[in-house]
Amino acid sequence: MKRIVLFSGGSACRSINVALCQRGADVTRVVPAWDSGGSSKVIRERLSILSVGDIRQALMTMAHGEGCAGDVVKICNARVSANLGFDDARKEFLFYAEGRHPLLERMEPGLRGAILNYLNTFATSVGRDFDFRHGSVGNFILTGACVAHNGDVNTAIFVFRKLCGIVGNVWPSSCDNDLVLSATLRDGRRLAPQDVITSMGAGDAKVGIAEVELAGADQALPVANSAVLDAVARADLIAIGPGSLYTSILPHLLVTGLVSAIEKANCPKVFIGNILQCRETMGLTLEDVLAAADLHARKGGGTSNLFTFVLANRMLFPFEKTVGTFPYLREKPQEKNGRHIIKGEFEDAWSRGQHDGDATAAALLKIASGDASDA
Repeated sequence: MKRIVLFSGGSACRSINVALCQRGADVTRVVPAWDSGGSSKVIRERLSILSVGDIRQALMTMAHGEGCAGDVVKICNARVSANLGFDDARKEFLFYAEGRHPLLERMEPGLRGAILNYLNTFATSVGRDFDFRHGSVGNFILTGACVAHNGDVNTAIFVFRKLCGIVGNVWPSSCDNDLVLSATLRDGRRLAPQDVITSMGAGDAKVGIAEVELAGADQALPVANSAVLDAVARADLIAIGPGSLYTSILPHLLVTGLVSAIEKANCPKVFIGNILQCRETMGLTLEDVLAAADLHARKGGGTSNLFTFVLANRMLFPFEKTVGTFPYLREKPQEKNGRHIIKGEFEDAWSRGQHDGDATAAALLKIASGDASDA
């Protein structure tokens, strides 16, 4: 069983995660710790704990890949209705927190009690003025577990995995709860935090991002999660991507100690190129993206040849083609510094612009097995 560590963002890595699990790999997902948008922002600001949205989403992906579809997973994948009034949304939350949901009623008492304890811990912590509308029940449970375990997110994740029956690991790259991501545009202007960068306008996207910075609220450097360092040291393959380059992927390289740990790991390191350009990479080629990765690896204390392999989607059109509003990411990567470029048709035939999870997982496992010749 190959131990695969995926440094990723959110949904872009989903199909690859699922395919690796289905092929029997031991998967560890490493997700961002600097999310500052959506309902996670409200919880993070109110409770001064790490945002759990990306963690919960990755855990649900892991559950899907492992075929976990039990009652706990169904509860954790539920959301409070978005179209209710404030009071009615709270009543819907209490339908879960008081154990009246049929899935909770039929659980064995110990399991049911643990979930209700975490839901009620969450409710007590956020107060009666909290808006539950469109909130993830899984986020509420995971946050409640984090509060119950004195803010220890790793323990909360461990408990959450046990409740759901999930085997694979999901860890934030840092356990610091106050990280702020900022971006410097090519004209010198700065954008912060993460959700502001993600939602930047077309004008800023055209200017482009030069680099990003990651630091605590007091400008302290982020500290690597010990669970991630352990997974990296034991990995048979480490991959980074796909996902939003500057807000989900490259900031991992700025977490103190991670680049050094990746360099020391005795296994292949793979950069998975995106299928499409996005607002953060408008006008860039894969070569440009790799240059940005090299820059941020150096900022993280490493060298420019961190990635020994690159998975590049083969462009089949001799002209620019778009999916929606975004063009395909052009290949044009150069094999240098011992870097091996593997070109393949990694796009999903049924979901244009997305990765074919099976094709990408197959390539990663071939590389992990030492057979990259036809990966």
